[in-house]
Amino acid sequence: MAHYEDITIDQGSDVSIELHLVDVDGSKKDLTGFSAAAKMKINYNSDSADTTIFTTAIASPASAGILTLNLTNSQTDLLNPRKKYVYDVEVSHNDSDSNTIIERVLQGTVTVTPSVTK
Repeated sequence: MAHYEDITIDQGSDVSIELHLVDVDGSKKDLTGFSAAAKMKINYNSDSADTTIFTTAIASPASAGILTLNLTNSQTDLLNPRKKYVYDVEVSHNDSDSNTIIERVLQGTVTVTPSVTK
């Protein structure tokens, strides 16, 4: 089950969120061979036009379990501070039979604080 965390984003700012992933036993999650994806939407049923895609990066070494989510200031400038968004983060890898295994590691809501200086 994914961890739940609400986040706040400043409209018009660059955003970088560093996640330290751990396995159920508390050890660092080895992300070797993994990829990651993260998106936010106004609601779960929004179409792709209402989707903001985070750029994701797995830090080196991948065995450290660190995943970074990024948004540019251009992306956050387009966010509506009067709306609350939902988001999630997934990691995936292929098992020994080449089946894709997807795990949602984080989810929650996003609040956008409005920008005064533009």
